Formats: sequence, structure tokens, C-alpha cells
Amino acid sequence: MDQSAVSVDVVALRFWADDAAATFGIAARGHEPFTGQVALPGVLLGRGERLADAAIRAVHTKLGVPAAAIGPVGQLVTFDEPNRDPRGPTLSIVMWAVTEPHGGPAQWVSFDEPPALAFDHNSIVAAARGLLSGLLWKDLTLTRSLLGTRFPATRAVDLTASLLGTRPDAANLNRTLAGIPGLEKTDQRRRTKATGRPAAVWAFTEDG
Repeated sequence: MDQSAVSVDVVALRFWADDAAATFGIAARGHEPFTGQVALPGVLLGRGERLADAAIRAVHTKLGVPAAAIGPVGQLVTFDEPNRDPRGPTLSIVMWAVTEPHGGPAQWVSFDEPPALAFDHNSIVAAARGLLSGLLWKDLTLTRSLLGTRFPATRAVDLTASLLGTRPDAANLNRTLAGIPGLEKTDQRRRTKATGRPAAVWAFTEDG
């Protein structure tokens, strides 16, 4: 039995200050298979390489994101369909990564309308979206890296909607926010472009 290769494919997330929704990065492949077709950034796992290091390498080399602009990374799921890669059996360990503002050439697309991607990457994106929406507000490393330490409630709505695929109920979201350890509703309000109205500001405490 041939041994499977192991690839690390990354759903690199962008949710910068002026973004209305979270998007993920893709790039055209420069070699076979699927030359010229867009795909998630991915690399073969090197001997002795840690998953997080491989994920950072993939985002840096395939999307052109400077290493300094790649924030936290985490593991999501493994895809093990034997025929997912025409070159032979390949396990895909899917990671998430959060990117900070930068001037790189990456292409960022919506979870709602992803283009046709190489390999099984559309299935990966669909699965990752569901997993990420479940991690939001639970994995505080992910949440804080996307929203920052202080954010208006409208940003929480936009982020939740872009990952969940539907706009959250405001009352339910407020209850969720109020139940997160180390997250507090401040007395401040911030005007946002989305509504033009001041929105309540939430902030993570230093211990959160």
C-alpha cells in the first residue's frame, strides 16, 4: 500500500477595519495539476515540520502575505478521500489563519460566492465555514485576532453573518457576547459606516 502524502491547506481569513465581511484568500496555481486554476494556499508538510509552520509557509508563499502579517493559526479538519489529488493519495490537514492588513497580491473572496476551486477545495471551504462559525465566540484566540480587543457591536454582527451565512438575531448575539469571559460591554459608542448610527463598543479585558 502506497503511503499518502500530507498537505496543509489553509483557509486564510481577512476581516480588516474597512471590510464588511470576512473573506478568505486564494491564488492561481503555477504548476500541474490544475495550472492556472485558483485554489487555497497549500504546501506539502515537510519532514519534521510543525503544522502551524507549514500553514504560515503556505500563506506566505502562495498568497504573498508577509510573514509579519500572518497572525494566529489553528487546525480545523482532515480530508482523506483517496482520490482527492490526481497525483496520488494525499491527506489534507486544513488549517485556519488570520491575516493582518498588508499590501500583498492575494485575492480575497466571499464565503457566500466562492469561485470554482482546484482539487476538493470548495468542499474544504464549505466545511471550514461551518467549523469556523462554531469556533467564533468560543475560540477566543480566533475571535480576538479577527475583531481586535475593542469592537462595535455592528462588527460582531458582520463577522458572525459572513461566517454563519445568515444575519444573527441581535438579542441572541448580545447574550452570547455577555456570556464570554473577559468580554465586557463598555459605556462607549462608535459610529460605523454600515449603519451610520453609533453602536455599543465591546472590549476584552487584559485577563480575557
